[in-house]
Amino acid sequence: MADKETAAPKPEVHEFKAEMKQLLHLIIHSLYTHEEIFLRELISNASDALNKIRFRMLTDRDVLDADADQLIDIKLDKEANTLTLSDSGIGMSREDLLGRIGTVASSGTLEFVKELKKDGGPVDASLIGQFGVGFYSAFMVADTITIETRHADKDSVGLRWTSDGGGSFTIEETERENRGTTITLHLKEDKTEFAEEWRVKNIIRKYSNFVDFPVHVEGERVNTVDAVWHKSKSDVTKEELNEFYKFVSADSDDALGHLQVSIEGMISFKALLFIPKKAPRGLYSEEYRYGVHLYSSKVFIQDDAKDLLPDWARFVKGVVDTEDLPLNVSREVTQNSPVIAKIKKVLTTKILGLLKEWAADDPEKFSTFSREFGPLFKSGLQWEFEHRDEMIELFRFESSVKEEDESTGFEQYVDRMQPEQKDIYYVLADSRASALRNPNMEYFKANDMEVLLMTEPVDAFIMPGIPKYKDHDLTSIEKADLKLDKKDRKGAKSLAKKDAKKLIDRFKEVLGDRVEDVRASERLVDSAATLVTGSTGMDAQTERMMRMMDENFESGKKVLEINTAHPLIRNLASLGDAEMVERSVLQLYDGAHLLEGTLENPADFVKRMTAFMEASTGASTQTGEDE
Repeated sequence: MADKETAAPKPEVHEFKAEMKQLLHLIIHSLYTHEEIFLRELISNASDALNKIRFRMLTDRDVLDADADQLIDIKLDKEANTLTLSDSGIGMSREDLLGRIGTVASSGTLEFVKELKKDGGPVDASLIGQFGVGFYSAFMVADTITIETRHADKDSVGLRWTSDGGGSFTIEETERENRGTTITLHLKEDKTEFAEEWRVKNIIRKYSNFVDFPVHVEGERVNTVDAVWHKSKSDVTKEELNEFYKFVSADSDDALGHLQVSIEGMISFKALLFIPKKAPRGLYSEEYRYGVHLYSSKVFIQDDAKDLLPDWARFVKGVVDTEDLPLNVSREVTQNSPVIAKIKKVLTTKILGLLKEWAADDPEKFSTFSREFGPLFKSGLQWEFEHRDEMIELFRFESSVKEEDESTGFEQYVDRMQPEQKDIYYVLADSRASALRNPNMEYFKANDMEVLLMTEPVDAFIMPGIPKYKDHDLTSIEKADLKLDKKDRKGAKSLAKKDAKKLIDRFKEVLGDRVEDVRASERLVDSAATLVTGSTGMDAQTERMMRMMDENFESGKKVLEINTAHPLIRNLASLGDAEMVERSVLQLYDGAHLLEGTLENPADFVKRMTAFMEASTGASTQTGEDE
């Protein structure tokens, strides 16, 4: 009789409701993309419990185990195939187990499911919202889960909650003495990897490295890197920044520079962003993954967080942490939210501000940025509208008056313009050398006028979108309608207008519809002829780019300009041999194409050149024989 009176009470058995079974099945089987997420969820819950006791003890230390170490401890047993996670947090009461663990009906989940059922709709995980059901993700890897817990109140009792994730769970009292919670996962037969120390440590470093409390695995602390973005700027050392950058970027070098942001207001977030010294491999490939990680209250949510930055800033590494982010029930994918757009807007402005500061105060650092990331940065102009003017101010190009390793911007160019000069002149080319060899440069060289050398492929795409800089037109030196002052061209005497017109008409007759027009040139000094862009054409570099992208691309007609002061042109004007004039015209035309890299039939060009050489050497030999 006495034995019956002292026997422990039987565990209370509680049935899950039908709707709860449906939702639980959804959580276990189809909600999470990666099974390893369960550990992040359990650690996050443990961290929340520790934060609650820490907050309570600020004003009330009359709690159970007031001096207990605040940490999260994980034990693994490969033989028993279990994972056990313990915390010294605030613990749970019977009401907590029934209301928070025994059901996920809090925050209206059941009501939501009922509404879906009433409307005949499916239970879609992406629509549920934030209901704090991460604990149940553990059933993805466990057959049975046991919770041992005791609340921080001194008059609390120890409790054990057990369930196999099916139709019911049990609750019973225990002799537990310590405050906090211990969760034991009895892993499924095919989930033994989660009893492996290396596997568990890797998951913690990926998802939970920055939680507020130490996380130990078999007695060893795993989360050893501080969440430095939560510190004030003045408290963060250079060594911490370098260590953290290498942690988030896997780069062996220090960063070129960093940006720390802390915003409080309509939206609140913290960010620590870095610009690398060198462009990472694969930066321009479609498969390249963004380097900004998204956190919510120091818990990892997403890497490759491309919605937080504009595409031109994909090289930026670092973290963004916000509590304002609405997440779906699995905390894996952010819902469409104005919060993301607002964070992106702030970060874009801050990054541009940093680059502007470098351009003004640290030219060497900004030069490194332009060299490594300039092309990608420029490409953003095609989609950036709000910050367009700020970006253009930061564009850099080579210049005809600068050394090869120097660059300049539009503002600096304007400061160096000649007093009477109105336009900013540029030339598109595939290299500095080819730009400087361009015959259309001759006028500008002769008159000490600066030309921007746009040698990056992206320049060909952005320049049509930048017609002006402040009050100055941006003008290609290859435009046919270029307005140039008539200046001295080394004292050379041009053909008389009558003779020039006659020769130009002959050029037009020979070339026919191959060209848009033939004109006397005011830009040539040393060369006999050049091709310039007609009214419907593109400059040579843009045409090359278009041809690379589309093999069926057809070039527009060009305007051929001839230097009527050049000896060859003057000789042609007085030459009576019509056949020789025709061949010379064709050779000059093809030669102009050769110089700009667009000669389509080099065989004819070489054949004609050989004929000229043969005639020249034959005449020379004949003269020698006569003598």
